[in-house]
Amino acid sequence: MIRRTILGITPYVPGKPIEEVQRELGIDDVIKLASNENPLGPSPQGVEAAKKLLQEAHLYPDGGAVLLKEALAAKLGVEPEELIVGNGCDEVIKLLAEAFFQPEDEVIVADPTFGEYAYATQLMGARLVKVKGEGLGHDLEKMADAVTERTKAVFICNPNNPTGTVNSRRELENFLRRVPERVLVIVDQAYFEYVDDPAYPNGIDYRNDGRVLTLRTFSKIYGLAGFRVGYGVGSKELIEYINRVREPFNVNRLAQGAALAALADGEHLQRSREVNREGRKQLYRAFDDLGLAYLPSEANFILFATSYPARDVFQALLRRGVIVRSADIFGLPNHIRVTVGTREQNQRFIRSLQEVLAELQTEQ
Repeated sequence: MIRRTILGITPYVPGKPIEEVQRELGIDDVIKLASNENPLGPSPQGVEAAKKLLQEAHLYPDGGAVLLKEALAAKLGVEPEELIVGNGCDEVIKLLAEAFFQPEDEVIVADPTFGEYAYATQLMGARLVKVKGEGLGHDLEKMADAVTERTKAVFICNPNNPTGTVNSRRELENFLRRVPERVLVIVDQAYFEYVDDPAYPNGIDYRNDGRVLTLRTFSKIYGLAGFRVGYGVGSKELIEYINRVREPFNVNRLAQGAALAALADGEHLQRSREVNREGRKQLYRAFDDLGLAYLPSEANFILFATSYPARDVFQALLRRGVIVRSADIFGLPNHIRVTVGTREQNQRFIRSLQEVLAELQTEQ
């Protein structure tokens, strides 16, 4: 009855929601630093736009997200026909897979990286090829070496989730030169707006290559994760093919309105960047003081390691009302990924982590 490709898929397990922790542990004061959400909350302009649109909830949304695409096109310097808007980037990834992946195809990803690439690949019955580099980021040279005549696509998460590491413009361009033109290259830039590295590439600059699709989202710096709005930028031909498998009303009316308003909220964007920069420094200092290894990040999260099982650290922090992400799901049994919060949230996390490490040490 069931498709064979479904049998090998493990459902994605998101970070624990605050309400679940409150209910399970009987804790009222809970902070969530697990899902790389904006600690400042949504763009105020986005919230107001969504409120006004509540009166139009009886109407179907614009099936083509025309106004949002026009605003994005103007901001990004592209044409509306080079854009596809989805119910989060997850949907755009799934649509891409439905449009292009077949059972005999191979799809290359880094190890570790965002799990949605594996899900979409396996859903279509294609073969996932994981490439582990010397460090925990993307080794684009090794990924290029892994390309075969069966390779259909390569996913590049830049900055990478869960590591926060980035590949430079030079590395990306060298990779594109090495990879055959028949291979799709998906550059996931969900954390684009947080990056400070001057050598970091803008994936959209390569859309005329014809095989490059760049992903961006309103879930991170714009603070609209609950609305689910993501988008892809590529050549008109590439976008047209993906649109063939897109449902007509995939992004709801409130989400489109909130995203359109948030796009124009430069003050919220700048404040979010500043809070993240200062928060990263605050956490780096704490990890240094605790003698913990961590990866400098270009995103709004930091991956760090302890000498204890990640699941034990995760559970101990949870009991203190602090939700983080155990990186054992990425194959990193001693690593934790923590979202950069406000100064107060970061301080609570640091204090709780100090207590947890002392507690685990006494139990040894």
